[in-house]
Amino acid sequence: MRLRWYEKLIMYVILGVFAVWAFFPFYWAFVNSIKIPSQIFQKSWIPVVQFKPTLHNWKVELSTPMVLEALRNSTIVATVSTIIAVFLGTLVGFALTVFRYRGPFKNTDIYIFFLTQRILPPVVVLMPLYIIMKNLHLLDTVWALIIVDSTFNIPMAVVIMREMFKSLPEEIFEAALVDGAGWGRIFTKVALPLSAPGLVATSMIIFSYVWNEFLFAVSFSFTKAVTLPVIVAGTQQNRGIEFWYVGTRSLLVMIIPVIFSLLSQRYLVRGLTFGAVKG
Repeated sequence: MRLRWYEKLIMYVILGVFAVWAFFPFYWAFVNSIKIPSQIFQKSWIPVVQFKPTLHNWKVELSTPMVLEALRNSTIVATVSTIIAVFLGTLVGFALTVFRYRGPFKNTDIYIFFLTQRILPPVVVLMPLYIIMKNLHLLDTVWALIIVDSTFNIPMAVVIMREMFKSLPEEIFEAALVDGAGWGRIFTKVALPLSAPGLVATSMIIFSYVWNEFLFAVSFSFTKAVTLPVIVAGTQQNRGIEFWYVGTRSLLVMIIPVIFSLLSQRYLVRGLTFGAVKG
């Protein structure tokens, strides 16, 4: 059914309104990041035309030891947590695909267990985890955040990678077994290369979750292990919210995940749609 010209116009107007609504927070952060503090509360939204842009806020932030340390902590925590979660989750997902467990907990039971762990609200276990980290003397260390973030994201890797492996034809595994390959070789030489798009998509999703995680970061870190989301929340001072730093730090938080997404866009799209049309 073809739309009439006025129906297309209405559709484009609605889509344009939603696009502006979705893009405005990013533009707000960008505009505030290139303003001086005295210009923040002025009704000026167009750089060069209504106000003179400046990189002063960016220079201050990128030269502040606290921000640089938070950037380093976020990078370490997100990278290591993603590697651990994807590695263990991929192994479990592959095992749930090719093996059949006959004990009290069958494949479906194990899968549902991981699925329920994914929807568990993190705040429910905040206090027990805090006590455990305190007893282990891991508070205010990146290891505490790595352990917690890895634990909470392993179920996501299991769920996604299991579906990726189940989308592969079983005949491929059977042919490899006939040729004399073991399950370890099948996993590394057959399953992983064929599910590479899903592996990239899983890594990107988990990396983004860990990079933006705030609850555990603000609860388990004080000075040495502070991450970028905590730094963004720390722009509220006794004299009010420093909006020029909010904009700068918000964009700084988004830059690395956006760059990774753009670099892996081809694999990300294939991974998210992999197996969606399997008959």
